[in-house]
Amino acid sequence: MLILLTAHLLMALAAPTLVAWLGRRAYLLLALAPASAAGWALSHTSAVTAGDGPVEVVEWVPGLSLELAFRLDTLSWLMVLLVGGVGALVLVYSSAYFSPRAGGLGRFAGVLVAFAGAMLGLVASDDLLLLYVFWELTTVFSYLLIGHYADRKASRRAAMQAIVITTAGGLAMLVGLVLLGHGAGSYRLSDVIADPPGGTLATVAVLLLLAGAATKSALIPLHFWLPAAMAAPTPVSAYLHAAAMVKAGVYLVARFAPAYADLTAWRVVVLTLGCGTLLLGGYRALRQHDLKLVLAFGTVSQLGLLVLLVGYGTRAAALAGLALLGAHAMFKASLFLVVGVVDAATGTRDLRRLSGVGRALPITATAGALATASMIGLPPFAGYVAKEAALEALWHDDDGGWAGAVVLAAVVVGSALTAAYGLRLFWGAFARKKAPAADGFAAVSRPSLVLVAPAMTLALLGIAVAAVPGAGDELLSPFASTYPRGEAGHLTLWAGLTPTLGLTVAVLAGGLTLFLLRDRVERAQARVSRAPDADAVYRRTMRRLDDVAADVTAVTQRGSLPFYLSAILVVLVALTGWALVTGTELPATVRLADSPVQVVVATLVVVAAVLAARSRRRLKSVVLLGASGYGVAILFLVHGAPDLALTQVLVETITLVVFVLVLRRLPPYFSDRPLARSRWLRLAIAFAVGGTVGIMALVAPGARMHPPQSVPFPEEAVAFGGGKNIVNVVLVDIRAWDTMGEIAVLLVAATGVASLIFLQRRSGDIHRLDDVDQHAEARVWGGGPDVGAALRVPAPTPADGRHGREATGPVTVGMAARRSRAWLRAEETLAPQRRSVIFEVVTRLLFHTMVVVAVYLLFAGHNAPGGGFAAGLVVGIALIVRYLAGGRYELGEAAPVHPGLLLGTGLFLSAGVGLVALLAGGEVLQSTIVDIPVPVIGTLHLVTSLFFDMGVFLVVVGLVLDVLRSLGAEIDRRAELEGGDAGGSEHGVGGTVPRRSGTSDGAASARASGATSSSVRSTEEVAP
Repeated sequence: MLILLTAHLLMALAAPTLVAWLGRRAYLLLALAPASAAGWALSHTSAVTAGDGPVEVVEWVPGLSLELAFRLDTLSWLMVLLVGGVGALVLVYSSAYFSPRAGGLGRFAGVLVAFAGAMLGLVASDDLLLLYVFWELTTVFSYLLIGHYADRKASRRAAMQAIVITTAGGLAMLVGLVLLGHGAGSYRLSDVIADPPGGTLATVAVLLLLAGAATKSALIPLHFWLPAAMAAPTPVSAYLHAAAMVKAGVYLVARFAPAYADLTAWRVVVLTLGCGTLLLGGYRALRQHDLKLVLAFGTVSQLGLLVLLVGYGTRAAALAGLALLGAHAMFKASLFLVVGVVDAATGTRDLRRLSGVGRALPITATAGALATASMIGLPPFAGYVAKEAALEALWHDDDGGWAGAVVLAAVVVGSALTAAYGLRLFWGAFARKKAPAADGFAAVSRPSLVLVAPAMTLALLGIAVAAVPGAGDELLSPFASTYPRGEAGHLTLWAGLTPTLGLTVAVLAGGLTLFLLRDRVERAQARVSRAPDADAVYRRTMRRLDDVAADVTAVTQRGSLPFYLSAILVVLVALTGWALVTGTELPATVRLADSPVQVVVATLVVVAAVLAARSRRRLKSVVLLGASGYGVAILFLVHGAPDLALTQVLVETITLVVFVLVLRRLPPYFSDRPLARSRWLRLAIAFAVGGTVGIMALVAPGARMHPPQSVPFPEEAVAFGGGKNIVNVVLVDIRAWDTMGEIAVLLVAATGVASLIFLQRRSGDIHRLDDVDQHAEARVWGGGPDVGAALRVPAPTPADGRHGREATGPVTVGMAARRSRAWLRAEETLAPQRRSVIFEVVTRLLFHTMVVVAVYLLFAGHNAPGGGFAAGLVVGIALIVRYLAGGRYELGEAAPVHPGLLLGTGLFLSAGVGLVALLAGGEVLQSTIVDIPVPVIGTLHLVTSLFFDMGVFLVVVGLVLDVLRSLGAEIDRRAELEGGDAGGSEHGVGGTVPRRSGTSDGAASARASGATSSSVRSTEEVAP
């Protein structure tokens, strides 16, 4: 099963490329994925019949009982055949349905194959949580398929409606699955069915499951999303809304019916929704003029009948339901494909504008006739066999009582309606009509045979399956026998002169009568006052919900950060404080400190925090916050946690720099307004929060009920992680999943910060010094201030015949000579008043040393303080120093790599280590210890988590570089374009020479300091 799912995934990913290469013919290749699933199911037919179907279990997270469990029994075998077989035929149909010039064919193909894989996983899952994952995947993919025509309002509205309704039902179903798994003590689906939990909790869970099934299978009152979904392309309607997605709800009911069909709540819901949906769908189908809407409401009706039969609770009804499940997929998918052919040949689906199509398209009409005959229950078709078995099961249900009689009457009436709208569909699509529509009958063109073949194949299968009812009986009876009540049923083409045969004749006669009186029936329906339309009720409800959301947002989302924080903190104090007051006790003794150093440092931290809160100057508050953070680092060090102290110092340093970079573009003071009285309220909230958190810190250690999880960490760090630094081993081995999530958050944070700064395009490029040289040469050789124009003029040709950059001009020679004597490569791009020779010298001496220290921390972190996170921070600080000393061009020289490359490579490397461990037979992110004897050196102790740590290192470096390029270099560039330096006279760092007109002030300063005029560059020379 995993191989089949992987094949679907790979095909879905490759679909856009295949369609780009092969065009529509790629659909024929993609059809192999669902076809292989159907072939796989057929190859296990004998084993499934014997009750020995394949079972596949892959443990994922054993500690949480998470596993990939799949099982093929009779029900899942039938569903795999439908999902795979119909899916393959629909893909073949799609190869001729869409125009070669249609847009989005690659995306459509990929999503359709992905949907087939999700349905395959759904029906084969033997784990409750895995079932839900695939369930929601079908919801997402169906949303994309229904909304394929994104430029059409009807498609967008239908897709949104479908995903809202089915997602709501899916969430309800998830709660039910969790309740059942918790009650049964196992999330294995087969275990829950074999020994189902009972009681009120199980009843609630069952009702929630039925809610999910009702939304997915379009049962009343949530049926309206299915007709609206007819805005999707016809292949989507044939696959999702006839054979696959809408059958997921039926599958769910059938899967849990053997365990809960006798539950009173189950019977009330299933019988009510099933009968109501059967009758309403058939009634609504009689007055539709769009052929797809006739089929859509007919599908709603048939789904009600299917849910009614598989959820009824008797063995005979279950057998009939499974037979109808297969028959419905064949005839309804065939009819949708036939309607698509008619639409493609005539350009319309309005049955009032269609006349003589059957004579013009005899093969299509034949396929439509065969599928319609199966749908209305004519012998010898699969639909007839299934409906005969259903009527027989309900007629002989002696335990049903009055409810059984009501259900039988509903099935008879619903079947008559099915016959009526089936005849209406065939007549509307293919018959010759006398009275033309207002705009006349549509012309008919001849479609491709590839377009007709899938529909004909499914229609003929309806006859082939009905010809061997005994085989169907043998294949489907094993699952039907698991139901709790009744005698076993049978599938047969001729059962003799029985009351059921009389009911069948009455059904067909009633349907024929309704069809012959169709005009009167339609007028009568128009006169009958209707209840509020479900779709209109849904739309009004959504509008009211939007209004309420807007009102609530206007009150709560006021744009005031103090208000938001106050609300959050007040809730924290209220809930936590109530728990502390009512359910805890303070410890009898409290040890305030272990040494005088702690008291001194804690006092400094508190004083710094108070002064930061009172400060009205932004830079002062940032410095005080940094002092408080460094004080916490000292506390960590005093408590014997050098790893935490090192990380805290590095994080505080980078945070300070980021704050300063942001402050360059902000006013120096928080506000010039007088202090408001509300500050006393904020002060009270602050003291309340501080007191609550302090009490929690005192109470929490004494409230522990179980041994801490960290007790075995020292032994596990050495035995499994291969390291003596517990902190680092915890990060990269014991709790590697947490670290994986954290570095993913870092990547998202870096992307978010850059997205806020790079409003138009995030290239991440910083002009290198070669570009600066080129601008300088352009001014010399071009002879004017217009650098752009000068760059377009070749430099004079020297004696050696070389042009432009290849020429050895005076500027290049002078710059190269000066650069060889420079402390930093980009120092000449700085305004003279911004330069600090001491800072440049220190940077030149320390940068490479810091990088070497970072490499040491990276490799030594498994056994000593350090690790990938700390090493990345050290490299980040080194880059910060380069940027502060030399500006944005120096940053480009220090790190000529795109931050996104570092971020992506780091995450890929960390995740890849986990996958390699899985492929090697271990668990995800499991470390492997390898001792390699090396001559002279000794034994090389290598742990694979080192590569995970390298990924963390690259992510951290990429994050810092991304922040520097966005909050630093990009803001510098914008400031230059605005005509000023990088940050103004107060907070500027690393600024380049400002733009000037005429004689540069920077040049005057340079001459005053002894510099040559050629060493001074204006921003006109270096701006991108």
